[in-house]
Amino acid sequence: MGQSSQMDRTFFFILKRIVDTGQAPFYTEIAGELGVSVEEGRKALHDLFGTGIAAWVFPKTDYIASLSPFSNLPTQYRITVEGQQKWFGQ
Repeated sequence: MGQSSQMDRTFFFILKRIVDTGQAPFYTEIAGELGVSVEEGRKALHDLFGTGIAAWVFPKTDYIASLSPFSNLPTQYRITVEGQQKWFGQ
């Protein structure tokens, strides 16, 4: 199997961080995970979200607001797993 693309690695890192912690990472953390500069991490985030996937940043920021099926902002859709409620759904 070939090496994952940077976009695949970006998507997987964001989704895994949300699942593990209930919070989306900031682009500086994405940069660290990918081993690229901070600006390249910000670009990786926006490149991924520009593909048309169900994900967006908060308007006029670089903060992840949502990556389907999760919301990084509190919503009325609370997700509970094994008694833990640390996620919100879109």
